[in-house]
Amino acid sequence: MSPVFPMLTVLSMFYYMCLRRRARTATRGEMNSRRALESNTRALPINVEIVQYAKEVLDFSSHYGSENSMSYTMWNLAGIPNVYPSSGDFTQTAVFRTYGTWWEHCPSARSPFQRTPPAFCSQDYVELAFEEPVYPTAVHILETYHPGAVVRILACSANPYSQNPPAEVRWEILWSEAPTKVNGPQARQFTPCIKQINFPTNLIRLEVNSSLLDYYTELDAVVLHGVKERPVLSLKTSMIDMNDIDEDEDDEKYGCGMDTLNKQFSVVTLREWPTNGYFDKLPYELIQLILSHLTVPDLCRLAQTCKLLYQHCCDPLQYIHLSLQPYWARINDASLEYLQSRCTLIQWLNLSWTGNRGAISVSGFSRFLKVCGSELVRLELSCGHFLNETCLEVITELCPNLQELNLSSCDKIPPQAFNHIAKVGSLKRLILYRTKVEQTALLSILNFCSELQHLSLGSCVMIEDYDLIASMMGAKCKKLRSLDLWRCKNITENGIAELASGCQLLEELDLGWCPTLQSSTGCFTNLARRLPNLQKLFLTANRSVCDSDIEELAANCTRLRQLDILGTRMVSPASLRKLLESCKDLSLLDVSFCSQIDNRVVLELNANFPNVFIKKSFTQ
Repeated sequence: MSPVFPMLTVLSMFYYMCLRRRARTATRGEMNSRRALESNTRALPINVEIVQYAKEVLDFSSHYGSENSMSYTMWNLAGIPNVYPSSGDFTQTAVFRTYGTWWEHCPSARSPFQRTPPAFCSQDYVELAFEEPVYPTAVHILETYHPGAVVRILACSANPYSQNPPAEVRWEILWSEAPTKVNGPQARQFTPCIKQINFPTNLIRLEVNSSLLDYYTELDAVVLHGVKERPVLSLKTSMIDMNDIDEDEDDEKYGCGMDTLNKQFSVVTLREWPTNGYFDKLPYELIQLILSHLTVPDLCRLAQTCKLLYQHCCDPLQYIHLSLQPYWARINDASLEYLQSRCTLIQWLNLSWTGNRGAISVSGFSRFLKVCGSELVRLELSCGHFLNETCLEVITELCPNLQELNLSSCDKIPPQAFNHIAKVGSLKRLILYRTKVEQTALLSILNFCSELQHLSLGSCVMIEDYDLIASMMGAKCKKLRSLDLWRCKNITENGIAELASGCQLLEELDLGWCPTLQSSTGCFTNLARRLPNLQKLFLTANRSVCDSDIEELAANCTRLRQLDILGTRMVSPASLRKLLESCKDLSLLDVSFCSQIDNRVVLELNANFPNVFIKKSFTQ
């Protein structure tokens, strides 16, 4: 047999699998697992349609509002509309924490994981429970301000109100699309064409990407239409819309790949060819470089072609950086078990959004870290609701080289568990946004983790005295570069003075919605004079910010890139002109609801400073 023949066979198999990813249709089971069929294949109306609003908000990744109120929180998505069809900025809507790309261009920005599938672009999510399980026929999303952020809608087989948990939890994508730019911020009812699924659901998940938006998207309500009995498809199923079978077929790409992840990573019997053709002549490193561009499911598939590629696809060097977040719905204990031997050299691991509803157990997580934790430098666990005190203890014991830990929105971790983090003295980044970390644990962390450079304490409601926390930061965390104190309720000018005195390397500071800070105490002037390296400063909703504060920033913080002074009544156009003239790198200026800055002023400033995005929000 010619030595070229095995190589051509392997290549043909590889290209065949690539083509299969594009042309995969209903081979996973029933015909109704396909995406939208043409109109002559729609379900026959055999029973009455049920229309219901969300009964409850079960989970979400972030929100603009406070944990102790309803304004701008995800909880506003429950029930009937509060605002729609009106347009504008209203506190009765659900708002996520971020928008645009500003967050990617500040000192606290994190390096992205490579190998993230292009079709996975979700940044935030919210899960909604409805009263009656139904087979969905339509989902209406009432968007009241800057629409266009929703990129995926999913349905879950688990009933959140059932007393008997299911043996298997399935998620199916009803609709998915890349982010789109919507012309204008006006309200709309968004009703994408959803596919049919073969199980009833009363748990719907929305995933959003706000990177193309000019301001925060606001959602008012979600309406689920469905029928109690499973719809029957028309027999005319010969015509399939081939435009629907593309790279965005998330359910097929991620579902098939990750559903069979365990089987694909397990030992398989592969035919051994006498030679591997030209692959034998390629340097090992070159093949590794080529394979480094494949996603995890692609590696799984390619590993089944021959022993040579199996060896390459299972090489731990392919898993130095591994993000499983795009496959959150399919990852479980078995997945981690089969990945263990491949991840012995892993340094970056992203398990954000994974493991909920029992998919990952404490023991499964612990076993994985026991094998794979020794080289970990970065660990992303955002919204990991399986985490408990044992998990944090395991992390601190088995990950001695850990430098970055993200526990954002892990609100199920008990307060006392955070004490374990103090054992990781090498930490440089710690994200505790929306966690129940309490004061004693945080003081211990600050005392022993003196290498911290980035710290997020946004919406941490169990901290009683932020002045004491700020004082400890000033004394122990001299290398701090970014600090998020979003919605901390009790920091005063005393804490700001300690912080500015001890953390003079700060480049980013978020003091948004901190009501106890008053400009009359000189706290903002002190910040401007002590922190000349500031690039991002958020003073959102502080009504006391005045012209003298802006002028001090213009004089001392010439590297400023982002400034948010939403809601102040005491800043004039003249001081803003001084700021814009002095801070040549300024790219974002939010003056929404600033009473002295009307639309005429904004238009004038935009004309004179075209490189600055000046935001002026409104309410109708």
